[in-house]
Amino acid sequence: MMNNGFSYHGGRLAEACERYGGQAADWMDLSTGINPRGWQPPTALEVDWRALPDPLAISQLERAAAGYFGCDPALCTAVPGSETGFRQIARALNLPGLHQPLSYGTYRRAFHHAQAIPDLSALPRRATVLVIGNPNNPDGSVSSHAELLALLDYQERHGGWLIVDEAFADCDPGWSIANSVAVGRRLIVLRSFGKFFGLAGLRLGFTIAPPEVLCGLRAGLGDWPVHTAALAFGTAAYDDPGWIAQTRKSLVRHAAALDAVLLRHGLPVTGDCPLFRLVTTLDAARLFGRLAQRQILTRPFVEYADLLRIGLPPDDAGLARLDAVLADG
Repeated sequence: MMNNGFSYHGGRLAEACERYGGQAADWMDLSTGINPRGWQPPTALEVDWRALPDPLAISQLERAAAGYFGCDPALCTAVPGSETGFRQIARALNLPGLHQPLSYGTYRRAFHHAQAIPDLSALPRRATVLVIGNPNNPDGSVSSHAELLALLDYQERHGGWLIVDEAFADCDPGWSIANSVAVGRRLIVLRSFGKFFGLAGLRLGFTIAPPEVLCGLRAGLGDWPVHTAALAFGTAAYDDPGWIAQTRKSLVRHAAALDAVLLRHGLPVTGDCPLFRLVTTLDAARLFGRLAQRQILTRPFVEYADLLRIGLPPDDAGLARLDAVLADG
């Protein structure tokens, strides 16, 4: 039987080692959707671990991020991971939360009253917080700007809010609605640094929101919301357009190579984002276990026993390893 812990979030390599054996270095972690070919800080970039995060450095990071997102810097604040920012905002808005049935689990857990809405055309006529992943995790579905603005209009007419989680939107800048956030609008956009840039351990994200939301968020996080290395690495990474452009192209190629392997083994992709693939198979639990026995970690779902999310292998050798394990079934 599948261990539910692996379906809570990706990762958990220590737990995987305890259950299936091996050391962390033996494992290929395909469970997180984090870019395995992440941005590397230049050797000349130094981090002074003895210094408190400087307010000027925080402002510089937020300006760099806002320029990259295409939003007003005054409406962009750094947070210690987009999930932390989301939970803080959910608490502050203090309204029932609505989310799509197949979506990131934190959408449900962050609200005291949360409800899955299978049909977005039948939203309740009351004040709520509607959360949309764009692209959605784990199926990769993308909502158009027109669709999102229509949802925002509905939410505003009923005194509610729209939160758009753009954790995976770095892969295509055309997906983002960050430039639509404005004073007086009930729109909040969340961005993650760690997934596209591959440095999830920095716990760096951003909240783009009207001033009244940011004021409460900043007060709750205090004077040092992110640590010194996050400031240095984040600012430098957002100011690296060459790496960003090259990575957007290469992710598409690597994902297509993964598609070919999955299809060859009877696992057609039913949901996708450049950083992960979602496959449907009647025996997902068995497949998860078979891969884990060979130290390959994927992402199962308790509520959807036929689904398995598979991230990009780190290199050609990793893809060949996955191919060989799938063949040995």
